[in-house]
Amino acid sequence: MITYPLLLEKFKALLKSNQLKFTKQRELIVKFLYENEGHFTPEDIYMQLKQAYPTINIGIATVYRTLTLLEESKITSSISFGTQGKKYELGLKKHHDHLICTECGEIIEFYDETIEKQQQLIATQFNFQMRDHTMKIIGLCEKCQS
Repeated sequence: MITYPLLLEKFKALLKSNQLKFTKQRELIVKFLYENEGHFTPEDIYMQLKQAYPTINIGIATVYRTLTLLEESKITSSISFGTQGKKYELGLKKHHDHLICTECGEIIEFYDETIEKQQQLIATQFNFQMRDHTMKIIGLCEKCQS
C-alpha cells in the first residue's frame, strides 16, 4: 500500500497538472479515503468530513469534483449503483472484485486467481488486449438470505 505522504505528493502533482489549487478541503477528502476502508458515496464523505471538521467549510460540490478528478487519475475507483449513484474507494489497493448485496448494500471484496486467469484467456481467445477489468456480482448476502 502507498504511504500517505506519497499519495499526497501524487495528489498535489495531479492538481497542479490540472491547474487547480491544493486546498485543505481537497486534502481532507484524500485523507478520508486513505484512512477509511470501505466504499463511500460522495454524501457519506461529505457528512463525515462535516462532522469531523465542523470549522472547515467544505461543499458537496467540492467532494464530487475531487472524487471525479481522483477517479480519472486512477487514485480512486468506484462502483456504480445505477440511479443510486457511485460508491468510491481508494484505487491504489491490490486488484479485487466485488459481491454486492441488493438488499442491504453490503459490499464484499474478493480476489480469485482462477477468475483472473480465465479473463486473460478469454481476452486472448478474441485477440483482445485487456487493460483493466471490473467484476461485480449482484445478489443477496448471507444475512439477507435469512
